[in-house]
Amino acid sequence: MDVYEATATRRAVRGFTDRPVPKDALVRVLAAAARTPSGANLQPWNSYVLTGAKLAELKKRAGERVAANDPGDEREYDMYPPDLPPPYRDRRNAAAEQRYAALGIPRQDTRARAHEVAANWRCFGAPAALFCYLERGMGPAQWADTGMYLQTVMLLLRAEGLHSCPQMAWSVYRKTVAEIVSPPDDLILFCGLSIGYEDPATPHAVIDRAPATETVTFLDDTEPASLGTGG
Repeated sequence: MDVYEATATRRAVRGFTDRPVPKDALVRVLAAAARTPSGANLQPWNSYVLTGAKLAELKKRAGERVAANDPGDEREYDMYPPDLPPPYRDRRNAAAEQRYAALGIPRQDTRARAHEVAANWRCFGAPAALFCYLERGMGPAQWADTGMYLQTVMLLLRAEGLHSCPQMAWSVYRKTVAEIVSPPDDLILFCGLSIGYEDPATPHAVIDRAPATETVTFLDDTEPASLGTGG
């Protein structure tokens, strides 16, 4: 699988089989992902990988909090700006509508939507999960480096025939994650990443992307290249 195919086929999969993920595949992916670029070679990411009994225990504890209608821990960062302007707000809303339409869940069915959100803390059935942390003193540039690291991991997983789902939702129950992985106090949880083999029976939407003409500007003396529609 070349990098274009890996990029085209990577998406947030929200339905996995219970087929175990080979540990040697995870080792290959994470060893290769160490080549991700980072400013001054800081490599600010810290990853913890859970499978088996450890992951099962995390899912159990998180599920108990969900069942108790626990609103979660005090947030350590904002997932999105509080006043998200267009076009970003429009893209987020459209993505949600496309996803729930594929699941057959209407807007007014808040109970069904909440059930789907809760699936985050079951890792959508995935048998492996990675939890990515940074030191609290790191700045925006190091968060950007960590995003590049996670993208590298996700593309390499595709090369192994695996899928994934990045989940900032795990920061909601960050203390429960910490109970299992015991990170140093100076680390902050960025996100989880569910990993496994896709369950093809799970409905999913192909989420639209903005056309590249909305996000890319060429400044040169030639005729503008066609950038496609971003579908």
